[in-house]
Amino acid sequence: MSKAEKTKQFIIEKTAPLFNMKGYSGTSMSDITTATGLTKGSIYGNFENKDEVAIAAFKFNVKKLQDTFAREIEKQTTFKDKLLVYPRLYSDYSDLRLTQGGCPIINTATEADDTHPVLRKKVKNTILAWKNKLVYFIEQGIIAGEFKAKEIDPEKTALTIIAIIEGAVMISKITGNLSNLSTIMLSLNRIIDDLE
Repeated sequence: MSKAEKTKQFIIEKTAPLFNMKGYSGTSMSDITTATGLTKGSIYGNFENKDEVAIAAFKFNVKKLQDTFAREIEKQTTFKDKLLVYPRLYSDYSDLRLTQGGCPIINTATEADDTHPVLRKKVKNTILAWKNKLVYFIEQGIIAGEFKAKEIDPEKTALTIIAIIEGAVMISKITGNLSNLSTIMLSLNRIIDDLE
């Protein structure tokens, strides 16, 4: 990694929590320079503008989340157990300490929906990729005989799983009550159990 690449990575790592906690609009260049200890010139020497930093920070936060889930999913031998990784890890989300400020998907989606088309597209692509992964697990579970073939619509089920998770994260964050997350994840467990 070159010095320039190391500096860019440093900026991303230092600003990722900032954008996730304060949002795009709430994060100023002053916040970025304070977090990194670098000058504006140094930031702009590595990124064209604040948008580029925000997009890189979002990708960084999502990758941290995805990598953690991927490691756990890889350990599972059945497709049902692969699906159950999501409610299990989200139940313990407060203990994961992965991304300061909570789930970068819901945080960025909420803010970027009407205000930042580029970030909105990044969130959309992240959700669609997640949906496709869940659809794959469900379809493979049907093929393997783990799930009821006739009664399951893989796409609707995948979207329902995502909606429950992201809704649970939002409710827990807004109410400040993390036990809500665990309670809702128990309901998601039951939905996954019912696929059999």
